[in-house]
Amino acid sequence: MKVKLFFSCMLFLAFTSLGFAQQQTITGTVTDANGMPLPGAQVKVLGKDIFDVTDFDGKFTLENVEVGDQFEVSFLGFKTRQFDITANNKYLVELQEDTSQLDEVVVVGYGTQRKRDLTGSIATVEAEQIEKTPTANVMQSLQGKVSGVQIVSNGSPGDSPTVRIRGLGTYGNGDATNVLYVVDGTLYNNIDFLNTKDIKTINILKDASSSAIYGVRAANGVVIIETKSGHLNQKPTFEYDGYTGFQHAQNIVKMANAEQFTTMAYESGSDPDVQYILNAMQRFGRSHINPNVPAVNTDWYKEILRDGLIQSHSLGVSGGGDKVSYSVGTNYLNQEGILDMKNEYERFNIRSKVDVDVSDRVKAGVNTIFSNATKYNPETSAFFKAYYAVPTMPVIDPLNTEASPIRYSNAQLLGYRSTQNPFPDMTYNNNRLKIRKIMANMYVDIDIIPDKLDFKSSYSHNFQALETREVRLPFTLGNNVERRSSIKRVNTTFSKQYWDNTLTYNDHFGDHSLKLMGGTSFRDEAKNEFSATGQDIKGIQLESSWFLDFADPESFSNNVSEIGRRYYGFSYFGRLEYNYKDKYLLYATMRADGSSKFTRDPWGYFPSVGLGWVLSDENFMNNVDFINFLKLKANWGKLGNDNVAASAGSNTTSVISVPLGDSPNTGTVSSTVFSNNTWEVIEEKNFGINMEAFENRFSLDADYYIRDTHNAIMPVFIPIVNRSIDQNSGTIRNQGLELNLGWNQNISDDFNYSIGANFTTLHNEATEIQNESGYIDAGTAEFRQRTIEGQPLFAFYGYERIGVYQNQAEINADPIAVANNLQPGDLIYKDQNGDGVIDAADRVVLGSFLPKYTYGGNISMNYKAFDFSLSFYGQGGNKILNRKRGEVIFTQDTNMDADLAINRWHGEGTSNSYPSSAGLRKAWNQKLSNFWVEDGDFFRIQNIQLGYTVSSEKLPNIRLYITAEKPFTFFNYNGFTAEVPNGVERETYPIPATYTVGVNVKI
Repeated sequence: MKVKLFFSCMLFLAFTSLGFAQQQTITGTVTDANGMPLPGAQVKVLGKDIFDVTDFDGKFTLENVEVGDQFEVSFLGFKTRQFDITANNKYLVELQEDTSQLDEVVVVGYGTQRKRDLTGSIATVEAEQIEKTPTANVMQSLQGKVSGVQIVSNGSPGDSPTVRIRGLGTYGNGDATNVLYVVDGTLYNNIDFLNTKDIKTINILKDASSSAIYGVRAANGVVIIETKSGHLNQKPTFEYDGYTGFQHAQNIVKMANAEQFTTMAYESGSDPDVQYILNAMQRFGRSHINPNVPAVNTDWYKEILRDGLIQSHSLGVSGGGDKVSYSVGTNYLNQEGILDMKNEYERFNIRSKVDVDVSDRVKAGVNTIFSNATKYNPETSAFFKAYYAVPTMPVIDPLNTEASPIRYSNAQLLGYRSTQNPFPDMTYNNNRLKIRKIMANMYVDIDIIPDKLDFKSSYSHNFQALETREVRLPFTLGNNVERRSSIKRVNTTFSKQYWDNTLTYNDHFGDHSLKLMGGTSFRDEAKNEFSATGQDIKGIQLESSWFLDFADPESFSNNVSEIGRRYYGFSYFGRLEYNYKDKYLLYATMRADGSSKFTRDPWGYFPSVGLGWVLSDENFMNNVDFINFLKLKANWGKLGNDNVAASAGSNTTSVISVPLGDSPNTGTVSSTVFSNNTWEVIEEKNFGINMEAFENRFSLDADYYIRDTHNAIMPVFIPIVNRSIDQNSGTIRNQGLELNLGWNQNISDDFNYSIGANFTTLHNEATEIQNESGYIDAGTAEFRQRTIEGQPLFAFYGYERIGVYQNQAEINADPIAVANNLQPGDLIYKDQNGDGVIDAADRVVLGSFLPKYTYGGNISMNYKAFDFSLSFYGQGGNKILNRKRGEVIFTQDTNMDADLAINRWHGEGTSNSYPSSAGLRKAWNQKLSNFWVEDGDFFRIQNIQLGYTVSSEKLPNIRLYITAEKPFTFFNYNGFTAEVPNGVERETYPIPATYTVGVNVKI
C-alpha cells in the first residue's frame, strides 16, 4: 500500500512539473556595451526550432520555451553569448564587440567564405567607412582606405574616378582597364548609379586566385558590393540621412599678374610682345601704382571659379515578416561644379530588394535599381584658356562693340594671335548628358539537401540609355571672330544580360570541411550609338529649338552616323574549398570562358590555386600568448581579358599587275589590315601573412605579388600600310608589396579608439615588346611618351636638364652651347652618350605617371555620444607632364604661372632650373625635358568628421555630423592638383574641398 502511494505521488509530481515546464514566453532587449539597441540580432533557442530577430529597439520574444533551455544571441561584429532560461521572463542582453572578425563571412565570387579561411588577397570596407564621404560616386569613398588600390579623383560633378587595382596591366585605356563591379551578383563596368547609403559592405578581390572565378571580366580586379537588406520578423525601420554643404576650389594656381607679365614681355626681346603691352595701356589705361603697367590686372582663375553647392537626401525602409524581407530606398543628389557655367550633376535613385521564403527549401528574390541622372558637362578648355589668358585684358570690354550678345574682350584686338578669353565657351556652350539606367536581378535558390546541396539560378539585365546634347550658340567677338550655331545629338543604348547557374555542395566530416561549387554563366552585351550634327539652328535662343529638326537640312551631310556592336560569352566554372582541422586550407578554381570577340581561339582556360596554413593553431604556438591568430598563404592564378579590340579585318595585302611603260609589272598593294587577336592572359603569384595579436587589438595583413600580363595587345607598326594595328605582342609586369596595420582598444565603457594604416609599392614595366624597334611611341612628337622594354608603360621620354647657363664664359666653354648659339638663361641638357651633340639619341625616360608608392591611414575615436574620425592619403614617385605650361611652343605670347615668372632666370645666379623669358621662346628650351615633367607627390588630409548621437527614450535615434572632405592637400606640382589620371595635365578639372553638415535619423 505504501509503495503504491509512493509511486502515485511521484507520477503526480512528474506530471505537475511537466505542466509547469510548458507554455512559457520570455522577452528581452539586446544592446551594445553603451546601451544602444541592436536591431537585427539573431536570438535562437538551442536544439529547438524557436528563434526571433530583434526589432529596431533591440527587443525580442521567444514563445513556448522551458525552464532549463538555453538561448543564444548573435550579431555581426559582436561576441556571441548564451543564456539559461529560468523562471525569469525578462532578459537584458549586453553584447561586447568582437575585435577579431576571423569568423566573419566575406562575400566572394558566387558565394561566401569565412575570413579566416581566405587564401587570397581580399580587402573589406564596411558601410560606416563609406558613408563618411560626401560624394556622388561610391569608389571615391575608398581612396586611401585599401592597399593595392589606386583611386584618382575627378573633380567634375558626376564623373567617376579612375580605379586601378595593382597597377596597369594592359596597354589600352578606357574599358580595357576597367575593374569589374559586382553588385548583388550583377556585373557592371561603372557604379555611378549607386548611393553610398545603400551599401552594406565592399569586398575588393585583388589577386588572380580570388578573381579567377569571374574569369574573362576580372583581369583588372573585382569589386563586390553587397547592398543593405531587410530581416525576417523585423518591424519596419525607417532611416533618413541627408547632408548639405559646398565645394570650394583649393590650391588655385597663381598666375603672373599684370606687372610680372609686363616685365616678362620686356625681357623677352620680342618687339611685338612689348607693343601688345602698349596697346593694352592705350585701350584700358595705365596702373595708378605703376604707370608702366596696364591698369587691368585680371586673375582669370578667380573669374571662372565659384563655390558649388552639394546636397544629398536618402530615405529608406527595411523589415520583414515570417516569409518576406524587404529593403526599399530612394536618394536625391545634386552637385554644382566649381566652374562658373551650367555645370552640375543631378541624380534620383529608387531601389528595392525583396527576398521571399517560398517554402522551407526554396527562396527567391528580386533586386531592382532605377537611376535617372542629368549631367551638364563643363567646358574643360576654359581651364586651359584661363591659364594662357593675358592679365592685361578684362573679362568684359565695353569698347568691343562688335562683340555680341555680350561684349566679351578679345585678345586679338590687342595684337595677340588668339582670343584667349574663356568666357565665350563657358557662356555659349551647353553640354547636357541624360543618363537613365534600369537594372534588375532575380534569383531562385533551392536547398536540394538541407545544409548540403544547394542550387541557385539568377538572371540580371542592365539597360542604359545615354542622351547627349551639345549646343553651340552663335556669337561674335570682333576682329572677324564669328561662330555659327550648331547642335550635336548622340543617343547610345547598352543592353547587358547575364544568366548564372550554380550548384554548391557543402559537407563536414570529422576534421574535414569540404565545399564544391560548379556553374555556368551566359552573357549577351549589345551597344548601339546614333549621332548627328546640324548647324544654323532656327530660333536658337529658345531651348525648345535645340533639336535637329530646327537645323539646316543641308548641314547634315557627312555628319550622321550609327554603329552597333554585340558580343556573346559562355563560361563554365568550378571551385573547391577544403579545410583540415581549421588550419590547413586549400582553395582552387577553374574557369573556361568562351568569347565571340576572338575568331582564332574563342575559348580560354583559367585555373587558380591557393594554400593557407594557420600557424597559430599548431601546438608549437601554444606558448606564444601575444599572438591570437597567424596565417601564411600563397596562391597562383590566371585570368583572361577580353576587354580589348575584337578580331576584325581581311587580308592585309594583295598582288596586282599593272602596265608600266610597254611591259606589265607585278606588285603588292595594301587593302586593309587584319588583327587575329586572342586572349590577354594575366598570371599572378601572391604570398601573404595575416596576424592578430595582443588580445586581437593589433592586426597585420601583408601581401607580395608578381602580376604578369602575357599576350598583351599592343600596337605593332606595319610598314606596308604605314600604320599600327593592335596585336598580341608583349608582356607587362606589375609587382609590389601591400601592408595593412591596425590597432583598436576599448579604454573604458565611455571611450574607445582605433588606428589604421596601409602602404603599397608598385613597380610597373613592359618586360617584352615584340616589334623591330623594341619600343612603342605614344603622345605626340612634341610631348613624347614611350614604352620601352624594362621601363614603365607610357613613360615620359625626353632630355635631362642639368642646369642653366649663367654667363657668357660658360657658353664659350661648352662646344654644344656654341654650336647652338645659346645664351645665358638657356637650359643645359645632359649629353647622355658623350658625342658632343644634343640630339634625339640623348633622350631618356623621365618617369611614369604611375606612383611608386601610395599610403593611407585613419584615426577614429568614440567618447560617450561623440565620435570623431580623421583619414589621410598620399602618393609618391610619379611624374606629371605640365603640358599646359609646355604648350608655349605653339603660342609664345600668352601668360604663364607666377612660379615661372618669379623663378625665371633674369641674371647670373637667379636660377639654375628655369630659363629666361627670352629663353622660353626658343626651340632649344622647348624640348621635352624634366623642366616640363614635374614631381607628382602629394599628401592630403582626406576626411575629417565629427558626430554627436542624441539618445533619448522620447526621441528617435538621431546623429548629427559635420564633415570636411579633402580640406588640405600639399604638393609642389604647378597645377590645381597632383591627381592626373594619365599623367598629362592640360585642362584637368580641379579637385575641390567639400564641407557639409548632415543628420541621420532612425525610427
